[in-house]
Amino acid sequence: MAAIEIEGLTKHYGDVVAVDGLDLTVEEGEIFGFLGPNGAGKSTTIDILLDFVRPTGGSATVLGHDAQRESMAVRRQIGVLPDAYHVYDRLTGRQHMEFVVDSKEVDADIEAILERVRVLEAADRKAGGYSKGMRQRLVLAMALVGDPDLLILDEPSTGLDPNGARQMREIIQAENERGTTVFFSSHIMEQVEAICDRVAIINRGRLVAVDSIDGLRDSTETTTTLTVDVSNADDGAVAAVRARDDVNSASLAGDRISITLGPDGSKFGVLQTLDQAGVTIEDFSLDESSLEDLFAEYTTSQQSVDRDAAGPDALDAGGAGATEVNR
Repeated sequence: MAAIEIEGLTKHYGDVVAVDGLDLTVEEGEIFGFLGPNGAGKSTTIDILLDFVRPTGGSATVLGHDAQRESMAVRRQIGVLPDAYHVYDRLTGRQHMEFVVDSKEVDADIEAILERVRVLEAADRKAGGYSKGMRQRLVLAMALVGDPDLLILDEPSTGLDPNGARQMREIIQAENERGTTVFFSSHIMEQVEAICDRVAIINRGRLVAVDSIDGLRDSTETTTTLTVDVSNADDGAVAAVRARDDVNSASLAGDRISITLGPDGSKFGVLQTLDQAGVTIEDFSLDESSLEDLFAEYTTSQQSVDRDAAGPDALDAGGAGATEVNR
């Protein structure tokens, strides 16, 4: 059974199109990243999964339950860290947790959960004195009450410093190792790249890519650069590297060779070619396309496709067709 199944999902606000025929499947046990520029439809999609917003068309199921008709069953099995979360300044962390335990009518070891998110030492302090990271981890602790099968996290690391972001990442990974499926949106590409099994990229309400990071790299024209620090290299050695079928370019500057690999480029093959040419290799580094590069490739190319498909008449009309909502 899929953790999340979305088919033909559409949401209109009058003439504004927030989500446009979205199809997406998230498998149980995945850490799944949901990416898109501002206004792409990420938050609207999450709001539909949580039954905060009703779709115009299509369907969404969460853990086998219809997200609209069986929303209460969904909420019993999931935990949520919303983008616009709120804590009560005059309540302690423990009181926040007690409220959720009572609301869900479950048995939970409050101290154990607070320990998991590293807020236990502040459990009896008022949340108004918590740092941004502590508040965020407290809300995550509230989401973990009842051992949810699925965590839906909307921008869980926004506003956190590097240490806070790292701690949030570690908590997400630990919960996934306990068997929880994690679905989260984020603008912090390094976080997504570090922990996600797969990612989906949505743009203008439409799905433009879904794959692993490596799969996204393989399907784009983004490049990988191999930089090799050498001694006793000459133009002949560089020419031997350049002659390889999996190398797009190679150049020598001082004691450093910069090599751009093709989609099937082998760094070990290149290093072997240099060795066979008598070059002494001192060090090397590989700079692969980051998720940020891939994100830019997919979203900007899709925008170009949309503009081309719309044609000059649509542009002259001032974009009078479907428009994004800023969600």
